[in-house]
Amino acid sequence: MSTKPVPRVRVPSKVKAGELVEIKTIISHEMESGQRKDTAGKTIPRKIVRQFTASFNGKTFLEADWHPAISANPYQSFFFKVTEPGEFRFVWKDDDGSEYVATSKIDL
Repeated sequence: MSTKPVPRVRVPSKVKAGELVEIKTIISHEMESGQRKDTAGKTIPRKIVRQFTASFNGKTFLEADWHPAISANPYQSFFFKVTEPGEFRFVWKDDDGSEYVATSKIDL
């Protein structure tokens, strides 16, 4: 892989209590399926983001298992009802055990 995966998130910084907000996440990642070959004819090892987890104030509210068919630079969008100020934590787990983390705070 030529570049290090970079996660990005978009979360409103301030909302009203009880408001439903859209959260958008993306990770720049080549998502190598393990089925292609390099110029020497050797199989390029599989390296995909296999799991995405979102939590708020330490409580997980979304988990997604991803498979080789997911696109490069996977995008995930979802809604969350904010009832208190706090911090979101987003974790992408790679095949090789690497974890990429992004956090974002939200205030009422």
